[in-house]
Amino acid sequence: MAPESLTSTGEAEAMPRRILTIDGGGLKGALPAAFLAEIERLTGKRVVDQFDLIAGTSTGGIIAIGLGLGISAAEICRFYVERSPAIFDQAPLSGKLGGLRSRLRGLRRMVRHVGTAKYEANELKIALEDVFGARLIGDSATRLVIPAYDSAHGGPYVFKTAHHERFRVDHSRLAVDAALATAAAPSFLPAHSFEGASHLLDGGIWANNPMGSAAIEAAATLGWPMGQVRMLSLGCTDTVHPVKDVVGLKDVKWLLELMFQGQDRFSQATAKLLLGHPHSNPHLHRINPTVEPGFVALDDASKVETLVRMGRASARAQLPILEKCFFIGNREPFVPFHSNEVN
Repeated sequence: MAPESLTSTGEAEAMPRRILTIDGGGLKGALPAAFLAEIERLTGKRVVDQFDLIAGTSTGGIIAIGLGLGISAAEICRFYVERSPAIFDQAPLSGKLGGLRSRLRGLRRMVRHVGTAKYEANELKIALEDVFGARLIGDSATRLVIPAYDSAHGGPYVFKTAHHERFRVDHSRLAVDAALATAAAPSFLPAHSFEGASHLLDGGIWANNPMGSAAIEAAATLGWPMGQVRMLSLGCTDTVHPVKDVVGLKDVKWLLELMFQGQDRFSQATAKLLLGHPHSNPHLHRINPTVEPGFVALDDASKVETLVRMGRASARAQLPILEKCFFIGNREPFVPFHSNEVN
């Protein structure tokens, strides 16, 4: 279905379903946040009004929830720029001994990381409460899918809006709780628990790239005709890893990164299978800049401004495709099956 055909009468019925997915990646979420902020600025349209479903994992989950609650992408981008240093204990220190104190603080984090989570969750919680307030998942203006992992029961835990009759619980959860759960990266932040859920961890354990989860949600749960579904997927940078003939204990980091990359590729393949191969359905668009190994760590606050610039530049380059395929008119209103009830 060509976008041009949507301008005729009856366009409400012809409007394709559009999905936005956002990967996990810690502070690298500044890149997709800046990308979306620039797109909103250039088009004059809110992202939340253009997509029928938004899925996000970890840092992508924070962005997805914010967009669903009607927060502008520019404000979400500012969240990364302004709050990241404090969240990850990297706020600048003034005075003659500021540099030395910063190095000592970094050493303290390294020592702490040996036996427990590298960071406390309190700063992230305060920052999220400042942005989300007491709003609930059910306050989202569009459908949300936010993966986490239930380590107490050994399986996925997915926060969802009430976009199906069966979904009676998550819509009444605090947005802050969902964000803290999906972003609780093991060894970096502690597991998150609240009334009704215990020891939830980062959704990146099984769905760092939520393309596959979103496609399955559209096909199996929502029953959308997949030939009419379009997906925009935003990553937080990809890396080409050197090949190795032999892998030893010294290569644990390389192996972990390779496992995440394999998970990413499987999620992409799932989405392609359900939406149709790009040759038959060209409306699956993945944007994930490739960088050299070690370019940026998920907790490196010093690179946030660089990531913001990368996101803005990528948005300007991708604008013609996005305007033709995704920013083609407001989606139909989202009407949930259940109203909010605070547990």
